[in-house]
Amino acid sequence: MNDSLRKAREYESGSHRTNACEPRPLFHLTAPVGWLNDPNGFSWYQGQYHLFYQYYPYDTKWGPVHWGHAVSTDLLHWTYLPAALAPGEEYDRDGCFSGSAITLKDGTHLLMYTGYVYDEDDPKHRGIQTQNIALGDGREYVKHSGNPVIRNEDIPDGGDPYDFRDPKIWMEEDGTLRAVIASGREDLGARILVFQSRDGLKWSYSHVLTENHLRFGRMWECPDYFELDGQEVLLVNAMDMNGEGTEFHSGNNGLYILGHWDPEKRSFQEQCVHTLDHGMDFYAGQTLTAPDGRRILIGWMQNPCTAYDHETDRSYFGQMSIPRELRICNGRLVQRPVREIERYRTDPVEYRNVQLQTESIQLDGISGRFLDMELTVRSADPNLDFERFEMRFAQNSDQYAQFIFIPKTKTACISRIHASTANDSLPQRQTELFEWNGNLSLRMILDTGSAEIFINDGETVFSMTLETASEANEITFISEGNLVLNVKTCKLDPTLR
Repeated sequence: MNDSLRKAREYESGSHRTNACEPRPLFHLTAPVGWLNDPNGFSWYQGQYHLFYQYYPYDTKWGPVHWGHAVSTDLLHWTYLPAALAPGEEYDRDGCFSGSAITLKDGTHLLMYTGYVYDEDDPKHRGIQTQNIALGDGREYVKHSGNPVIRNEDIPDGGDPYDFRDPKIWMEEDGTLRAVIASGREDLGARILVFQSRDGLKWSYSHVLTENHLRFGRMWECPDYFELDGQEVLLVNAMDMNGEGTEFHSGNNGLYILGHWDPEKRSFQEQCVHTLDHGMDFYAGQTLTAPDGRRILIGWMQNPCTAYDHETDRSYFGQMSIPRELRICNGRLVQRPVREIERYRTDPVEYRNVQLQTESIQLDGISGRFLDMELTVRSADPNLDFERFEMRFAQNSDQYAQFIFIPKTKTACISRIHASTANDSLPQRQTELFEWNGNLSLRMILDTGSAEIFINDGETVFSMTLETASEANEITFISEGNLVLNVKTCKLDPTLR
């Protein structure tokens, strides 16, 4: 154990005890103290889910990146373990950046991560990035003596050593290991490279999976690649995107690409590209395969465009999303909250066939900040659409967040304009739904400081963080035109098992 890891463990242990009574989300993982960003090493190992995360324990601002560590049996209640990795070696002295984890045939838990070292001679103050290995037993990890296992000279065709990161590893049926790694080329855009290994320790370049040709941003990072329901899926996180209509937003965004690898053309043949989450706060998503075969996604519930300029008086900053089950339905990647959350529902309140006629209403018992809500909206007249539906939540006399749907344009929007802090530069997002057949369904998970909205059975998803006080718990439904509303809410109680 190097000195920086020992120091981090001592610090997080003492600070965690000091801040044990601080209010936190009930079902969204935060760091014990300090800064949290990308999920890393999301895996099932020795009967538990393991989630590592980008971590700087000493401040709520980004700093030299460590790997924090937590475990869970239900994906919703997490137990902190001591930090797993800390910078300090020649190849990672300025940061242990994002990566993934896998179980080797001998039962060893292997972590693969990007080491970061500032280049003092670079006029842009960038860092050299290499790929490295740590081996462990689920609690303690030792960096491999042969690191880096993938060096800058292993990058093909003029790849940029300053943009070469975030390995996502998997095992093929024959036991060989592969990893997709994001790679940039200056002024040429990003590529996703595939490397391979027989033992996890010696790696060689295999091929280019795909490249962006400067579409969808400058650089792609945090890739993930897997098969789901007979379909190949590539997740990437695009930096510095230009907006395109309502599907692709300006800034940094997660994307999913459906397609297939063509061995003859030796390229990934795209079928479609879509935004993974249309909200303000979801990035760097990573998946695992659960023991029951489900493909589960978790992401950093923040946006790089705003996170680095935040202010907080809490001892921590950053949180993870609710884990989500993924499926392919009608050529789309569908996301739904993991079914484990259903065991924590209690005190259901339900209303059916509530008719609204250009009015604003609150319904008895429909309120709260720890809620799982299911809602459907349809036109009262099947031959005439209503003009607008709005739901206000996390509401008090001064502030509220909004969900808005306009049938004529199939536009859905979330907004925290009326609930933002003064320096919020990204207060709302909108998109056009894939289809509108006269019925809108949504499910909303509310927790301290966040809302996640799953529309039309998870075909479109919005995530956002909220800074309104937890006492702001009113919910209001507003219509322009005649519509019919069905709504059911359940409180979420973390003590239920």
